[in-house]
Parts: sequence; C-alpha cells; structure tokens
Amino acid sequence: MERILVNGGRPLRGRVRIGGAKNAALPLMAASLLTDQTLTLSNLPHLGDIATLASLLGHLGVEVSFDAAAGLGASAGRVMALRAADITGTEAPYDIVRKMRASILVLGPLLARRGAATVSLPGGCAIGTRPVDLHLNGLERLGAEIELRDGYVHARAPHGLTGARITFPSVSVGATENLLATATLARGVTVLENAAREPEVADLAYCLRAMGAEIAGIGASRLTIQGVDALHGATYRILPDRIETGTYAIAAAISGGDIELVDTRLDVLESVVETLSRIGVGVATTADGLRVTGGDLDLAGITITTQPYPGFPTDMQAQLMALLCTARGTSTITEAIFENRFMHVPELCRMGADIALRGATAIVTGVGRLKGAPVMATDLRASVSLVLAGLAAEGETVVNRVYHLDRGYEHLVEKLAGLGAEISRQPA
Repeated sequence: MERILVNGGRPLRGRVRIGGAKNAALPLMAASLLTDQTLTLSNLPHLGDIATLASLLGHLGVEVSFDAAAGLGASAGRVMALRAADITGTEAPYDIVRKMRASILVLGPLLARRGAATVSLPGGCAIGTRPVDLHLNGLERLGAEIELRDGYVHARAPHGLTGARITFPSVSVGATENLLATATLARGVTVLENAAREPEVADLAYCLRAMGAEIAGIGASRLTIQGVDALHGATYRILPDRIETGTYAIAAAISGGDIELVDTRLDVLESVVETLSRIGVGVATTADGLRVTGGDLDLAGITITTQPYPGFPTDMQAQLMALLCTARGTSTITEAIFENRFMHVPELCRMGADIALRGATAIVTGVGRLKGAPVMATDLRASVSLVLAGLAAEGETVVNRVYHLDRGYEHLVEKLAGLGAEISRQPA
C-alpha cells in the first residue's frame, strides 16, 4: 500500500500534457471484438484500467500489441493494435471483471460476433449502485436470451440479433455504449432513445463509423444504427480526457497558479469551464490547448448540480468541492447521479473544511485556507480531490490508499511535481 505526501502552498506553473480519455478508450478497445481485422487506437493513456481490459481481451483471444516507440515513457500516448481474428473464448471471468466495471462492455460485442457470452457481474469503485439492468434489458430487446446464474450473466443469441427501438428509462453511458456497439451487427435498424450524449459515447460512434458502421444522430439523445454484415479494421485517435483536463484546471485554480493544459480542447468540458469562470477562475484557449490561471483571484461560491452531459459531470464533483472549500462564501453542491459520492467529505473536514451534508446536497462554507492532515482515499475522484486539497493546504497532507488513482490518472505525482508541487509517493 502506498501513500502520497503533499506540502501545500506552492503555486503551480508550467505546461502539462493531457492524456487520452480512459472512458473513451475502454469501449473502443471492447469494439475490437466486432471485427476480425485490426483496430489500431492511438493516444491511449497509461492506466491500470487499460491494462485490465487488455488482459481480459487477451483472455478472449484478442491479439493485443503496443507500439514499441510509444511505450510507458512516451509523452504522446501509446498506440495499441487489437486483432480479434479468432475469438477463442466467450467467458469474462470474475478474477478480471471484478477489478473494473467497464468490463461489462465486452458483453454486447461478444454476443453480436459469436452469439454467446458469459460475463461476471462487474466490480469497481464503491460510489453507489450502478446496476447492469439497462444493459441486459436492451440486449433482450435485440433478441438475446439472458440468464443470471452464480454471479454471471449468461447471454445467448442462437439466431442472431435483430434491431429494435430501445428507450432508456434513465441516461446511462455504459448501457448506451454497449448497445450502440452491439447494434452495429444486428439485422435491421436499432433506435436508441434517451441515449447518453457524453463525448466518450460520440467518440465510440465515430470509431465504429470508421470501422464501417452506419450510425446517425451522433451527439444527440437519439441514435439510429443500421446493422451491417461485418465491420472492418480502422485506425483511430482517442479524444482528450475531459476529467483529467478539469482536474488540472482545478489544480491551477486551487494553488493560485498558471498552467497551460496541452493536447486538450475546450469543447470536451464546456460545463466545467463555464462553472470555473463563474467562480472567478481564468480560462483561455491557446494554440496547444487551454490556459488556466488562479493567481490571487478572489473566488466566489456557487450552486451546482451534477447532471448527465452536457451538464456538470459527477466525475468532477469531488475536485470542485475541494476548490470551493477555499472560496468566499457558501456553495451548494447537489449530487444527482450517484447516491454515495460524498465519501471525501469527512476527509476534507479533517483538513479544516466546513461542509454540511443534507441528503444528496453538500453545503460548503469557504474557510480560506485548509490545513494538512492524514486522510484516506475512498474512490478514484475522491482520491484526487484530496491531493488537490493538499496543494492548497498549510503544512503536510498524507493521502492514504492511493491505488485508486492509478485507474484514472497517468503519472499524477510526476506531472504535479513537474509543475512545481512539493509532492511524492512513498510506501505506507
């Protein structure tokens, strides 16, 4: 077990490269199961979840190779080639799937390509109930036979899949991605209503198009997919990670710094930029990305509710809360996506934050300056929020149980140190 030590009070300055989006990379990797030709993905981040899914795909018979010239030390993201010419297995075992919820994304492509799939019910961060019902109900609408037995989803489509009109009762990124990918090989037309509109969903759709899929309505809440007989290989570059972009933007603001975020775009996180601007953080586009300035700005409180895209993302809620702990006045954050995503609140309070919980709403009263303390990370975004708080705190902050960070942030300590943070990672 490792921990991160942060000595706060140092304004961050310089340039930092934003990696490819993990939440886009994972469904794109799963899409390799839909063709017997090679799918080459570039701008992949160096993350634990990527390695986990690569291991699962290899277990299923996918040939996975990395560009030797773009290995772990590369600054431009690595390149992965995936070739599922011969799928040798259709079972995704518990030992692999338990590490990451996104493993469920192999269910639909396996079913579409091989007519059968057995996938363990997934694990992942403990931030609330995220049932797979929407995935399974949608696959049944396409003609799949589904049975839950011994902790596994057993799915069969002995006569193939047929297009259908599917209306999601609630917006689900994962279910949209799973059914979008699956429908590309179903007979006839599939219409997905109330589909998720996140940039990562659009990235999957554009990649599937490059593989020969016929998809209309990309970026809208209604997706129309005309099934085709087969998909082919393609080469595709993954979009920038909007959550990593937003996290480093808050690092600049909370430390009173000035950071240029390179290889990212404004359009991937417009709601976050709009929120930061309302608080008083400076955000401007540059030739290479975005520049975020905190300086000696007097940041104001805000009222915000997490929402599906294009609203404020739940994956930025913890980071924003850390920033608002240092802002003037009172802020209100309502978490409308996950019911158990305030586990970072007690830890921030250990650092001197003034936060009161009222059900799904956190009332944050700015304290001006936090104080370093030993804290415990509970999930991926909570982990990074505590590191951000440490950047602004007086004295040393020790963040324990930081293994969550490796699932979503590549080289976080090295990147922050390169911007001037006094930060290190050590054995506990």
